[in-house]
Amino acid sequence: RNMESEPDSTGNRNGLVIPKNHRKLHLLKVDHLYHLALDTEKDDLEKMFGDVRFVCFGGQPSRMEKFSALVARELNIDDHEMDGDRPKNYAAGTDRYSIHKVGPVLSVSHGIGIPSLSVVFNEIIKLVHYAKCKDVEFFRIGTCGGLGLEPGTVVVTEKAVDGEMNPYYKLAVLGKPVQRLAKVDQTLLESLLRCSEPDDDFKTVKGTTFCSDDFYEGQARLDGAFCEYEEEDKMKFLQELRNKGVCNIEMESLGFLAMCHYAGVKGAVACVTLLDRLQQDTLSCDVSMLKRWQVRPQNVVLRHIKKKLHITNGKS
Repeated sequence: RNMESEPDSTGNRNGLVIPKNHRKLHLLKVDHLYHLALDTEKDDLEKMFGDVRFVCFGGQPSRMEKFSALVARELNIDDHEMDGDRPKNYAAGTDRYSIHKVGPVLSVSHGIGIPSLSVVFNEIIKLVHYAKCKDVEFFRIGTCGGLGLEPGTVVVTEKAVDGEMNPYYKLAVLGKPVQRLAKVDQTLLESLLRCSEPDDDFKTVKGTTFCSDDFYEGQARLDGAFCEYEEEDKMKFLQELRNKGVCNIEMESLGFLAMCHYAGVKGAVACVTLLDRLQQDTLSCDVSMLKRWQVRPQNVVLRHIKKKLHITNGKS
């Protein structure tokens, strides 16, 4: 029988993030954050990251580097660490992930899919714990395929489900199945929705996100190396998803929200749709437009951050 794992009293204390494994972690002489090229011996994590209040995750290192530059402009911060003309990558000692910091905002790449995300998520939870960050909020900012939405629409995930429409992140621990509820923090959800502005040239909506373990068959594509269904089967499946309230499809939201909830950290997901899967499977817009669209969910999250920091037009 599945074991259902829920948060307990070892979550946040006085705004601090307390890992569920904190007792074992504090027995370690040195805790190596292997995939971030950081550790608790050579790095003063509290000095380096103690003022972080917002951790923003996204797939590509290049995208998150550009996001950190956007953060610097929007928050009017010019004293963050640079590596030449680029924001410093604190994980430069590894090619797994990237980390950039601008003031209270940490920008982290997570790769593609929940397995890749889960590795860096574990280590970021430990990082904010050792750094003694307080009242930290986590966001996933990314791209997705839409269902029945105009391409370029920003979707704030109200509910995340797996390939069988279950709202649980499932994994095997010691050979036994464990499932953890993917629960959205409602305060963050509503705040992001309120960050939609009348003069935006795009819509921001909430809805159910279908989180797939696969880019091809798991998302009913016809152009993978394997495909044992036809166009009619694909369209029937996608329409059924739409009828059940699914607005978009991606590969990380379920694990991200489940791990946030389990860790006792406020978390939310905002992604821009690059196409409508009910109309097409491949992108038809130009690269410059895609780059503009990718900034849309970043701007929505940044508006929330500016409100929390009481910043107007880059000034507090």
